[in-house]
Amino acid sequence: MKKIYGLLSAIALLMVLVLAGCSDSGGEGKGSDDGKSAEKVTKEGKDVVVAVASNFTGLDPHDTNDTLSNSAEKTMMEGLLGFDKDMKIIPLLAKEYSANDEATEFTFKLRENIKFHDGTPFNAEAVKVNFDRLADPNSGLKRHSLFAIIEKTEVVNDYEVKFTLSEPFGAMINTFAHPAALIISPKALEEHGKEIARNPVGTGPFKFVEWKPGEGLEIVKNEEYWQEGFPKVDSITFKPVTENGSRIAMLQTGEADFIYPVPTEQVEGIDGKDGIEIESKPSIVVRYMAMNTLKEPFDDKKVRQALNYAVNKDAFIKVVMNDQSSKLDSVIAPDVQYYAQQELYKFDVEKAKELLKEAGVKEGLKANLWGANNSSAIKAMEFLQQQLAQVGIEVEVFPMEAGTLSDKIWSVQEAKDADIELYYGGWSPSTGDADWGIRPLVGGEDAFPPNAYNVSYYNNPKVNQLILDGLQTADDAARAKAYEEAQGIIWEDAPWVFLTAENTIAGKKNYLKGIYLLPDGSLSVSELEIVE
Repeated sequence: MKKIYGLLSAIALLMVLVLAGCSDSGGEGKGSDDGKSAEKVTKEGKDVVVAVASNFTGLDPHDTNDTLSNSAEKTMMEGLLGFDKDMKIIPLLAKEYSANDEATEFTFKLRENIKFHDGTPFNAEAVKVNFDRLADPNSGLKRHSLFAIIEKTEVVNDYEVKFTLSEPFGAMINTFAHPAALIISPKALEEHGKEIARNPVGTGPFKFVEWKPGEGLEIVKNEEYWQEGFPKVDSITFKPVTENGSRIAMLQTGEADFIYPVPTEQVEGIDGKDGIEIESKPSIVVRYMAMNTLKEPFDDKKVRQALNYAVNKDAFIKVVMNDQSSKLDSVIAPDVQYYAQQELYKFDVEKAKELLKEAGVKEGLKANLWGANNSSAIKAMEFLQQQLAQVGIEVEVFPMEAGTLSDKIWSVQEAKDADIELYYGGWSPSTGDADWGIRPLVGGEDAFPPNAYNVSYYNNPKVNQLILDGLQTADDAARAKAYEEAQGIIWEDAPWVFLTAENTIAGKKNYLKGIYLLPDGSLSVSELEIVE
């Protein structure tokens, strides 16, 4: 599997930026689910405004790698497959698919009588054009790494297409459901070339009108959309509003109908007022503190388990996450495919001290904790510092700018030379599959920096084999069994202090229905409507 791991190194910097910049959101039992009811408000017309925290980087799904841009792209373009609100795979432009037992061949039967927004037909040839573009090593596309494993794409007939991979990859179906696999009109690709990022043409429920970076994106209803009865609104305008207070104010006054994200500290203040409903839902973003298992004393499993007992997860959720997250009970979050729940490490200072004593660790141990320099990350690291002080571990916190953190992690070529001891970070497996939640983070030597993100330098041959077993078959039961066993071993080995699974938090006026954030933090508007 060296080739697959090699692909990860190309996106290593992106991982640091994503993890360092992830907002702290989460929390079960908060927001509108608490039973708060706002006075019903109404809206005239069917034009919706969505305020977001940043600007889009582009509108070419093959060449963007941020969740926000993917959200906009999904309104206009569709893939063969997609995810529902629980990150379960659903058919979109493909009506069915099959794979061989070796997970090297994948065949899709396509829906018929669908047209792109420019009037050209959607068919197998259109699929081939898109995936030939993605798989081309000379394309320079940001999402090439996800599809480089495709050896060839064949048109079987007008509405059937077959993919052959260069090696087995059992997680490929989830990769096809990723937003990077959205299908663009071949005619538009030819006409616009590199400018396709400003001229998106797909088969989706909405059609592109105009995008002014820094000002907003406007899309309108696709009157010929293939799913009968949708869309149910006339237009959507996305407005980038970076300042949290301004975004909240727009929702309060009705200048915006939907906003995300909502800062965790603002949830209580606005929920149930001015016709606002806050929706706080479990996500697939996990938070953890990694320990370098090649360095003493973290090379001892007892020490790593001790740190898990030493951290009060309830207090972390309350103090750091503003009650907007839940305890992490595996290396992946519950909504990730093949998740297997583990027995929690309960907060027990005496148990932690006992394990440290058994491992020969004396009070006064010093360790460095690295992480991002945003306020949320610093707050988390200072909390961890205080918790570990209770068991005699003196932690020095080192918040770093993303570029500096990246250099310190990925400039190391030999694992033994890595300076990292403790690291606070987070991860969201955007394919929704256990593979992408496990392999880049704890997948053995091949996932050590700079190839991937195994900053704990965790290397268990049994886990490595189970990960490989999960990739070398397309059999669902076999994959589930492999990942279940792997999660149990990882939990016992404790390369991380397992902290929380975050929530996504969005705010909307209570006349909106069918608009929501998926567990990976992306937006769905395909069922959006305005209700009386």
